[in-house]
This record gives sequence, C-alpha cells and structure tokens, in this order.
Amino acid sequence: MKLWDKGISIDKKIEQFTVGNDREIDIHIAKYDIIASKAHAKMLQKIGIISVEELVELLSGLKILETQIEEGTFVIDEQFEDVHSKIEFELTKSLGDVGKKIHTARSRNDQVLVACHLYYKDHLGIVKKKTQALFKTLLDLADRYKDKVLPGYTHLQVAMPSSFGLWFSAYAELMIDDVFLLDAAIKTVDQNPLGSAAGYGSSFPIDRVMTTKEMGFATLKYNVVAAQMGRGKNERTIAAALGGLSNTMARFAMDVCLYMSQNFDFISFPDELTTGSSIMPHKKNPDVFELIRGKCNKIQALQSEMILITNNLPSGYHRDFQLIKENMIAAFEEIKDILDIFNYSIQQIIVKDIDIYDDKYKYLFTVDNINTLVVEGQSFREAYQKIGGQVQDGTYVPDTSKKHTHAGSIHNLCLDKIRGKFPL
Repeated sequence: MKLWDKGISIDKKIEQFTVGNDREIDIHIAKYDIIASKAHAKMLQKIGIISVEELVELLSGLKILETQIEEGTFVIDEQFEDVHSKIEFELTKSLGDVGKKIHTARSRNDQVLVACHLYYKDHLGIVKKKTQALFKTLLDLADRYKDKVLPGYTHLQVAMPSSFGLWFSAYAELMIDDVFLLDAAIKTVDQNPLGSAAGYGSSFPIDRVMTTKEMGFATLKYNVVAAQMGRGKNERTIAAALGGLSNTMARFAMDVCLYMSQNFDFISFPDELTTGSSIMPHKKNPDVFELIRGKCNKIQALQSEMILITNNLPSGYHRDFQLIKENMIAAFEEIKDILDIFNYSIQQIIVKDIDIYDDKYKYLFTVDNINTLVVEGQSFREAYQKIGGQVQDGTYVPDTSKKHTHAGSIHNLCLDKIRGKFPL
C-alpha cells in the first residue's frame, strides 16, 4: 500500500532502501497525523468536497485509529511505507470510497510536514516543562546550601571562594537562556504548513485559515514554497535549541563527576545511585552523570547533521528530508529521559563540609584580602604587590571574613530574581 502507487511494482531492494526505518519512526508521529487528518476532513466538508455524512464517517474512523494509537495497539505492518499510507488504508478498509477521499488536496509531503510540526511543537513544550522542573530543583538546592562554601576554580586551579548556592543557581540561570532558544524553536514550528501539498499549493479552494485554527497553530506558513522549505530549517533550529540545553547539562554533569572524585571530595550520592567495579570493591562510579554527559554531547552533534543533510538543497521537496526525521525524534525522546533522570538524581546529592583552612585552599581569599587593603586606602597595584609578596615569602595568612554584597554574588544570590526570569 503506497500513496503514490500507480500499479507498477518496485524492486524490493530499492523499496527497502527508500522506506528505511519509517515504519518504526512514524509511530511517534501517528497521533499527529490523526489530528491533521481530522482538521483536513472538516475543511473538505466546509468547501463542499465531502458531505456532512462523509465527514461524520471519517471522524468516526479516525477516532477508532486514535484510540488504537493511545492504547498502543496500532501497528504499521510491513506492507505499508509509512503511517500515512497505513491510516488511509484502514479508513478505506472500514469506510470504502469515503476513506479514499481523505487524501484530497493533500500530498504525502504535506502530511509528513504538518505531523512533524505538531510533534515538534508538542515535544518542545514537554522539554520546556521538564527543564522548568530541573530549574526549580536547582534553585531549591541553591537556597538550601547557600551558606556552604565551595572552592572556585579557574584553569582548574584554586581561585576564589564560591558556594554550593552559587554553583546550583548558576546552572539554573543558564537554563533560562536555553529556554529562550526552546521558545524560539516553538515559535518557528507553531506555523501551519498544511495546504502546501507537494510544495506548490492546490487548485482546490482549501481553507488554510480554518485548519490552522482547528490544529491550534498560532499562525500559518502563508507561502506554500516557504512551508516546504521549512522542512530542514525547522530541524536545524530545534537541534540548536536542544543542543544548547544539552551543553548546559553536559557541563553540569562534568562538574558532578569532578566533584565526586576523591581529589575534590565535595559531594557524594547514595550508594544505590552509583555503580561499582568488577575488580575494585571500593568504587562508587558516577555512571549516571557520565552517561548524561555522553548523551548530551551526542545531541549537540545533531545540529551539524541537520546542516550537512539539508545545507545546499534547492527549493522544493527532496527525499533527503526523510533522513532528518529519525534522529530528531530520537533526540527528543533522549533529552526527555535525560531531564527526568538528572532531576531525580540531583535531588539526592550529598553536599559535604569542606575545610577551607586546608593548606590547598590557603589562597582562596587573596583577592578579598587585596580588596580590603584597597578599601583601607591603598591603591590596587600596591595592595596586589603586598599580598603577592606575602604569598611568595610564605607569610600570607588568609582573612576569611570579607562579604560579597553585590547582586548575584556569593552572599547575595538573588534567587527570587532568577526564579522570576524563567519564561512561562
């Protein structure tokens, strides 16, 4: 069953190569094809292509398939190229000639495009909500551990005093920037492409404004060529947004792995959240965070893949676009799991007491002590040379009493301000 079948058989090797993994991938967009088909059927009735009775039959048939998808009993058999041909076949099988009318004024490209738009819009919203959940967790942890000192590093060398409150809230605020990109991606896909057909519109008097409202899109992609050219551009935009969020989580996961090591020994986790070694009984490995790091780095590579597949394609549809769907959907499924497991795991972090008077942290407060001398009247250069001389000759004694009062500093985290910045 092929939507383009003209009665000519196709070489089986060619068929297998061109279909690829579409059957497995299309399960993820099946419900969105149903949503689009319902809107399309209502529009066909409005413009007089089908009758009210035929519309009722089509909506009833689509509802049955929708229930199967929700219950997990919907299967795309090997005889079908994709979900779109499967749905049309089932409608035709149950409704006869009425089922054949559902494809009127649509092309398969049209169906794939609108289903992907709906899938992307929905799942970008899910990713945003899961990001917000992790964001809230981090701010709660920042508030709980705001007075816990944490050595700050530059070049992986002991630098200046920080805190767990500063550390947790830093990653929380970075996620706001990631959500700005997610929102941009949502806005990009929240445009209805249905009606572009094969990329050049239709001679039927279709009502694209109606289908836009029916499917809940904010607007429509007016130019039909632009609608088709959005395929690839949408994916590049989304990949950039998912990559930005993944970068934040990968760096955070790296910090966790570093801070868990015995050489730092700043944090730990319950035994049940770590793994052991087959030969070293003392090991508590941060496998979860190592896998988060690796999976997030893999997602960051997605943008390059989307660019390379679609970079120099001329206007119009090309079969290359089939290749961008699989890894885009896989990235969405992956990042949702990553956000869930990160949020679950980080809530169980064990923050340790750090002895800032240990010799290796002796110079954490040199900058603060220089600043104290400046406040007392010395020039910065003079104060710098004085403290530097003490460090060199071994006479430096740290004064740990200095407070940082400016917005966003160790003693003024501005957590409420950060919380209020999150885009709702």
